[in-house]
Amino acid sequence: MLNDSENGQPTKNNVSSGPEVNNLGSVNEIKLAEIEVNPFQPRTDFDLQALTELADSIKLQGLIQPITVRRLNAHSYQLISGERRFRASKLAGLTQIPAYVRTANDQQMLEMALIENIQRENLNAIEVALSFQRMIEECSLKQEELGERVSKNRSTVTNYLRLLRLPPAIQASIRDGQITMGHAKALVTIDDSTQQIYLHQHIIKQGLSVRKAEELARDMQRAPQKKEGKQPEPVSFQIQKIQDDLASKFSSRVKLKIGGQGKGTIEIPFLSESDLTRILEIMDW
Repeated sequence: MLNDSENGQPTKNNVSSGPEVNNLGSVNEIKLAEIEVNPFQPRTDFDLQALTELADSIKLQGLIQPITVRRLNAHSYQLISGERRFRASKLAGLTQIPAYVRTANDQQMLEMALIENIQRENLNAIEVALSFQRMIEECSLKQEELGERVSKNRSTVTNYLRLLRLPPAIQASIRDGQITMGHAKALVTIDDSTQQIYLHQHIIKQGLSVRKAEELARDMQRAPQKKEGKQPEPVSFQIQKIQDDLASKFSSRVKLKIGGQGKGTIEIPFLSESDLTRILEIMDW
């Protein structure tokens, strides 16, 4: 059974109707029907089982940690933080909920919601990175300022933000727990996106450790570039984008060779017979 994450005293569920809001710094009992969700909430995925378990805990012990809202008018509030607790309280059948009432403009609401979201222990690295990016872009923060807000040093913030430069297929693997943050940091050190995807697939197929992934990433970066003969023409942005999109689709390195009159070839290497079968299934062969 899950309990709410922070310490405090249990709050009784049976309270008188028509609560009157007291001092803005105090805890108030507010009707759930009068609270609207925060439109700036960065998290949209709430695990139903976890919510149900928290709802069961609330039925037995009450809601331990109040939510935070801002007052819109006499009988209307907007959620700043605590949407998980808010949803679980509804599931538990509560009609009122303990809440801190704060005054906040839209940017302050976004910042507070993002900070609370980042501080949750069950966030994956991509969710953290996206929250960092939103704080920088939408709250006009520098990385040093962001680090101060979330109690992390600048290098940690930078490492998370670099994950968003990885191809979509790799970001999805981080989000889904197929590879760890350590694997992702090794992949980020590789400049070529097709090589990133190639190593990413190798990590998953072979179950490579972070240390082995780091070794292979270093080997890829040290590999000498071919300089003999005529140098190939620079790849255009359009062709590079097609290569990256195909590489993400097939989770493998993809190379386009285009000659005269628009003719050319597409090369998709594979690691094994089973890897070939996987690629052919994607092609609906």
